[in-house]
Amino acid sequence: MTDEMKKFIEEIPKAELHLHIEGSFEPELMFDIAARNGVKIKYATVEELKKAYDFNNLQEFLDIYYAGAGALQTKKDFYDLTWAYLEKAHKQNVIHTEIMFDPQTHTDRGIPFAYVIEGIHDALEDAKSKYGMTYNLILSFLRHLSEEAAFKTLEEATPYKSWIKCVGLDSSEVGNPPSKFKNVYTKAREEGFMLTAHAGEEGPAEYVWEALDILGVDRIDHGNHSLDDDKLVERLANEKMTLTVCPLSNLKLKVVEDLHNHPLKTMLDKGLRATVNSDDPAYFGGYVNDNFLAVADALDLTKEDITTLAQNSIEASFIDDDLKKKYLNEIESFVAEN
Repeated sequence: MTDEMKKFIEEIPKAELHLHIEGSFEPELMFDIAARNGVKIKYATVEELKKAYDFNNLQEFLDIYYAGAGALQTKKDFYDLTWAYLEKAHKQNVIHTEIMFDPQTHTDRGIPFAYVIEGIHDALEDAKSKYGMTYNLILSFLRHLSEEAAFKTLEEATPYKSWIKCVGLDSSEVGNPPSKFKNVYTKAREEGFMLTAHAGEEGPAEYVWEALDILGVDRIDHGNHSLDDDKLVERLANEKMTLTVCPLSNLKLKVVEDLHNHPLKTMLDKGLRATVNSDDPAYFGGYVNDNFLAVADALDLTKEDITTLAQNSIEASFIDDDLKKKYLNEIESFVAEN
């Protein structure tokens, strides 16, 4: 990759639409917060913890992910976690971010919902004030838990409804199809939330159909296995349904064995509205620009491809049309000058 291309990728304005805030928990910060709260981590050093980030599948990652989240105890912890991500995102020219959080990961161990959302929200507001970075917050249900538990979480979110733009679905995909959450998604839509769901990462194309037809989602997170079904690809293209793709996550979790075989370029060639995101950057080896750089190098993406991906990230965001137009103009101006 040329220095010119690297600079273009790093500096182009972009949105990030698939980011789990708990997955941005860097080992150094984890140790600091654990020490602050008197929480014992089973790894002796930061280096030992980093070595544990060698996963064979989604579940092995989730086991460490949930263990690490146990260090988060106070509103300040959630603020610090979120602020650390936002500072990195700002340096990578992320002008808008849509952050997912997993309240059940915390409320199930006795942490008040208020601590979680208030800490995250305060950091987002500070980034908006300091950096001009806009945001939306996505409440994600854990799919390995019951729909009843998801309903309880949705109820807990009611006092903070104005802070939450969207409801999502994450965690262990295989064996937990989208249809399991049909009723709570119906309720969330009635409450006025946008809807998204992880589908087709480790799960089959059938799960993407379910997310579309049973949950009625506005966006698909991951969606790699959509390419296994030509009719599904045609539908996704016709409906301009977004896929929030996470290349380094796919590599780390062995959804793909090699980035040279990553489906991102095929998605673009088939007219799909794909975007590039970091997913859980602390665990998967890179933030959004690292994902852009890695996949662009592996697939020999052009400036036109990168521009399309950046434009897609804005078009697919849950912001109003005026702000979309403003951000798309920023991208256009950047491209014209570079």
